[in-house]
Amino acid sequence: MTTTSEAKTAQLAAIEQSGWGQPFRLVQPRNLAFWVYLLGVGGGALAVLRYFGPGAHFYSPALTGGVLLFGLYLVPWFLLLRHQNRYTAQPGTLLAAAFAWGGLAATFWIALPANTALLEIWTKLGGTAFASDWAAGLTAPINEEFGKALGLVLLIGLAPRLVRGAYDGFIIGAFIGLGFQVFEDVLYVYNGAAQTFGTDQIGSSLQVFLLRGAAGIVSHALFSAIFCAGLMWVLGRTPGERNVPRGVLTMLTAMVFHFAWDDMAGLSGGIGALAVTLPFVIAAVELVTLFYVLRHAATQERVWIRMLLQPESDAGVIDPALLAAVSGLRKDRKAFRKLVHSRSRTRHLLDATADLARELARAQGSETSEVAHARAELLRLRGVR
Repeated sequence: MTTTSEAKTAQLAAIEQSGWGQPFRLVQPRNLAFWVYLLGVGGGALAVLRYFGPGAHFYSPALTGGVLLFGLYLVPWFLLLRHQNRYTAQPGTLLAAAFAWGGLAATFWIALPANTALLEIWTKLGGTAFASDWAAGLTAPINEEFGKALGLVLLIGLAPRLVRGAYDGFIIGAFIGLGFQVFEDVLYVYNGAAQTFGTDQIGSSLQVFLLRGAAGIVSHALFSAIFCAGLMWVLGRTPGERNVPRGVLTMLTAMVFHFAWDDMAGLSGGIGALAVTLPFVIAAVELVTLFYVLRHAATQERVWIRMLLQPESDAGVIDPALLAAVSGLRKDRKAFRKLVHSRSRTRHLLDATADLARELARAQGSETSEVAHARAELLRLRGVR
């Protein structure tokens, strides 16, 4: 049984170790990471203008359609990632910076010129048939995954107290990958319109959207989330979390998934039945791996949120079952839902508890009007007077 003072000490330690509640400031003129980030994003933006500029007027229906379609495509992704960003949540401004790096720097500043050069090398070394089957998978997993992960490294330099554990790497990596994915998809829309000399641009945009949108469920956002979680295990920025073998294996797994997805034709060997079933098999393996990595990456985060909320549990604001649900796994939330007998009420209680945790973190464990309001709202939902 912990005393009140011990629980409060543990709460303050969790806030300090996790960095939760710390603000994010992108513009840091005295920080080299800021200038590298600015160079990458700025260079990517200039590359976008150079790439799309000459044909933007002629292919404007395709570009407009691509931007609108994939802009709508972002909505469910943002909602999903917002839901996942529930343990010691990262600030929206930091996640926006991650998205911008993935979309501009990783895609147009790093991957586009690197892919062009490496694909030519593979063609010269192995011939056109070899390059057609294997060049993409031998190129993209290397420069694209490390190019996206560079954004995570720069964000560590810009926010060392915020980017601490594997779970931070997972969430930030997902946003970087999502930025890469959407900007690359718009690029595919533009290239598709150019290949057909501008005929049926809207139809072409819709076709690319359907194909790339479906494949995107197990594409760059997933690759980068896994890869960046692995990178954080290698770096070991949280005490006791460093695990180099697990981190390296996780990073290699993400690269293998990327290779398999890009070289599906080569792996299927031209066998029709295998070409149809292989994408579904790879997608299933990817999703199982994703949830496995997510579960293990969030281990320390769940400990921190329990430590942060333990004083509130000791004071009777949060009952033990609710504390277990908000800091536990899916089975804990499912058990709590059965206890409450209402899906909507369970969601409201979990959201209110998360709001209280966020306000406590922002207040660094102190009593503020925001903390008091969040606590009162939770008590109201629980029916406690």
